[in-house]
Amino acid sequence: MPKTAPFETYHHRYDDWFVRHMAAYQSELLAVRAQLPWRGLGLAIGVGTGRFAAPLGVHVGIDPAHEVLDYAVKRGISTVQAVAEALPFADNSFDYTLSVTTICFVDDAKAMLSESYRVLRPRGELVIGFIDRTSNLGQHYLAHQAENVFYREATFYSTAEVEQLLLDTGFTQPIWVQTLSKALDEANDIEPLRDGYGQGAFVVAKAIRPQ
Repeated sequence: MPKTAPFETYHHRYDDWFVRHMAAYQSELLAVRAQLPWRGLGLAIGVGTGRFAAPLGVHVGIDPAHEVLDYAVKRGISTVQAVAEALPFADNSFDYTLSVTTICFVDDAKAMLSESYRVLRPRGELVIGFIDRTSNLGQHYLAHQAENVFYREATFYSTAEVEQLLLDTGFTQPIWVQTLSKALDEANDIEPLRDGYGQGAFVVAKAIRPQ
């Protein structure tokens, strides 16, 4: 079962997070923007309220939680209520897919990545962002998981685990960038982007579906 209940009940609180943590949000946006293609038709998998898809120009999005889709629609996104493991699109439909903090809420991460691979055109790109479990922020979320209505049922992944999942589902050439090296309550300014991983809590990979 998709972990939609918190986002259906506390959708206002979820969307407000991006306002309350504006510097961290802007840092994450810049990291995703650095990896995202500038042209082509994109699909946001786990579009949520559209906080990433809308400013980054991704015009199509799916999410299993109906309430958050209302926000995304108001932000100009064409939405479909669906789960990441069963995308309602034909093979080779998109030039790129975007998934930000979605992998920790799906039932089957490998199935999500396989579906992303399926709907991508040859040489299409997957851009995936998430909180690295091994980072200080990831460890903080784990330590307080039971107290957080959104992360209570989440599954956190390390960068190495996601990289292996990408390779296992056929993607190649993952390129990594990172940001958020400070605790959220210390993130008062937009943080410069860094290559690689291991220092920032928020990591973004770009991987290619081969020809």
